[in-house]
Amino acid sequence: MPNHQQATASEKVLTGRNENRTLINGIMFISSENSPPCFKDFTLVMPAVAVGNVGQLSVDLIVSTLNMSRVGYMHTDCLIPMTETTLYTAAELKLAVLQIRAPIIQSKSKKFRQLLVSWIKSSGFSRAVVLSSSQAYQRDDQQMKGIPLRYLVTPSLLKDSEDALKELSWREMERVSAYPEDVPLAVLILFCSEGDNIPDAFTLVNHLNDWLHLLDDPSQKWKIPTSWNLLFGSGIPPALF
Repeated sequence: MPNHQQATASEKVLTGRNENRTLINGIMFISSENSPPCFKDFTLVMPAVAVGNVGQLSVDLIVSTLNMSRVGYMHTDCLIPMTETTLYTAAELKLAVLQIRAPIIQSKSKKFRQLLVSWIKSSGFSRAVVLSSSQAYQRDDQQMKGIPLRYLVTPSLLKDSEDALKELSWREMERVSAYPEDVPLAVLILFCSEGDNIPDAFTLVNHLNDWLHLLDDPSQKWKIPTSWNLLFGSGIPPALF
């Protein structure tokens, strides 16, 4: 069996790319740059694979609107190998976005959580925000009131964000215990249904913007990415009529 250096050299020949690979606590980060980028004091935003892919669509809007730079991708055996898990940054905003499109392998969900938390800690992110969604029909009577948004926040992030969250008048997710890891993390959850979830993505990313102020100019609007042109396929074939 070839050693790691031989394998890496072979991969460079096959891909034609001279990538910088860093193994951190079980997650392989492959940098597009000559040296791994520094994420100290950055905010990390990432989606959960959930109802209507609202989190992924929201991340698409952020990356497209802010014209974020691709700095690399993550490799792990915990995700179904369908597509690249890409990392983007906007250095001037100290913002990083990890686009996760592939579902987590069910038997490795706990391992993936542990690996991701370790990577967040070791990379020096100041906080992490997960964009997620939940089935609207599963709401209880209390959750039917007000905006269709709930949030979860860890104690370490609450210390720095409590006043801002109170000003937003968001409601915390009911009857959910705090995340056990000591990492500054928040989860934004939008209640929705499967279908055309583009409006839900705009709703979720607008709530996020109310907090993080990614777009401070009122005249600036979210830019729809070109990848959405075929979001629902290429149209109805004329031969059907």
